[in-house]
Amino acid sequence: MAVIHTNVQKTGHVAVIPGAAEEVWQDLLAGNHRFCEGRLTQRQLRSQREFLVSGQRPKAVIIGCSDSRVPPELVFDQSLGDLFVVRAAGNVVDAIALGSVEYAVEHLGTRLVIVLGHDRCGAVQAACSGQKAASPNLWSIMVELQPSVLECSRHTGAALIRDVVEKNALRVSDALLRRSAVLRKAADEGDLQIVSARYDLYSGEVFQLESPSEHRLDESKESAVHSA
Repeated sequence: MAVIHTNVQKTGHVAVIPGAAEEVWQDLLAGNHRFCEGRLTQRQLRSQREFLVSGQRPKAVIIGCSDSRVPPELVFDQSLGDLFVVRAAGNVVDAIALGSVEYAVEHLGTRLVIVLGHDRCGAVQAACSGQKAASPNLWSIMVELQPSVLECSRHTGAALIRDVVEKNALRVSDALLRRSAVLRKAADEGDLQIVSARYDLYSGEVFQLESPSEHRLDESKESAVHSA
């Protein structure tokens, strides 16, 4: 079982992801490295589009924020059919989002789920400010973020926002298993790996966070470096 070498925030731990999921994660990290350097892969989109008419086999599920500055396909330098993307403000998950992830895992054979938070998230900033939501729909997003805000309440300013972004990504990863018997079964059988990560708006880098659950990722105490 090989070790993934990547940036791991705060804990100094490296996640060990078995089998094909590791290869996919390494591929996505390499794509992110290309994105950071501004050398995205040139692709034959027309032929890819025509090929995908018959079906899809995405290599990973990305649970991301709706923020227009964080398009997963660009961030990881991927193409048509590569990623199954579920996006909502604050990268929170409801029953519809969970059902979407279940579909990708159960029917499309996807074995890696990445929960991707990002710096300066507007939803997180609103939740941290304590301001009243303008509608019940917006309030439902705040409700999902509040537990993470409370856990990080000892901090202030930019540190608070970043900590809540990271805590929320970890909480969402755990929620996938807590709220979904389908995903929990896949994880218990070794068919699903879940990674929590944070995207840096300035550098473009994706940083892996501490493993949220023993169901998916074993931890190692080796130092981590970003995969090229």
